[in-house]
Amino acid sequence: MLTLATTTPGEPEIFASLQGEGPSLGRPVAFVRLSRCNLACTWCDTAYTWRFTGDNRPHRDGLSFERTANQVVLDEADVAARIQALGQDRLVITGGEPLLQGAALARMVALLDGISVEIETNGTVAPHAALDPLVAQYNVSPKLKHSGNPVESAQIPERLATWSSEPKAWFKFVIATPDDLAEVLALIETYAIDRARVFVMPEGTDSATLRERERWLAPLALEYGLRLSDRLHIHLYGDTRGT
Repeated sequence: MLTLATTTPGEPEIFASLQGEGPSLGRPVAFVRLSRCNLACTWCDTAYTWRFTGDNRPHRDGLSFERTANQVVLDEADVAARIQALGQDRLVITGGEPLLQGAALARMVALLDGISVEIETNGTVAPHAALDPLVAQYNVSPKLKHSGNPVESAQIPERLATWSSEPKAWFKFVIATPDDLAEVLALIETYAIDRARVFVMPEGTDSATLRERERWLAPLALEYGLRLSDRLHIHLYGDTRGT
C-alpha cells in the first residue's frame, strides 16, 4: 500500500502536467505525490504532506492540516493503473519524501509499462534495493540551513557522498538569499559534486518573488558554473495542488 497526498479529500494527487523544475523542466510527465516527510522545511510549499494537526514543527505559514483529508492509502496496482491512464511516458514521484515508501514504490513501479521514472528526494534516505534499478533519474535536493532543519538531519555525510557518486543523480539547491551560495559551494567541494549536475533554484511560491530572486541568482549561477532552474509550474498555475 502507498500513502498519497490528496488534491481534495479522498482524491489522490496523481495528475499530468509539465515538469516545473530541474533537468526535465518543461517536459510533459505524470506526477504522483506521496505523503509523509522526515524533514520540516519552514518554507515548504507542500506542508499538507506532513504538517498534520498536532505537528508543531515550525512553518512560516503556521498552518496545520487534518490528516484524514490530506492523506489517502491506495493499493500499488490502483496507483499504477491511474498513472498508466494518464498516457505519459515519464513519471515524476514526489512528496513529501518518496523514498520513505521505497518497498511499496518498487512494487508499484514494477507494474508500469513503457514509463521511465524520476524521483524527487531530499537526499537523506537511501533508495530501496528493489526500487533503484527501476529509476532513471533522481532529483536530489539537500536542504540548506535556511530550511530550518538541523544540519545533522538534513545533510547526512554518507548519503551526500553516495548521491555524488550516483550517475543518475542531479542536485537541486533551493536558494533564498545570495549568502546561501557559500553553503552550496562548500557542499560541492566537500562531496566532490559535479557542477554540471547542480541546479540552483530560487525559493518562492509566486512569480514576483521568483523573478526578483532570479535577477541576482542568474549572475551567480554564471559565475560559479551552475545551472539555474526556474519554477515553471508556479508561473503557469500558481501555488496549487495537482499542477
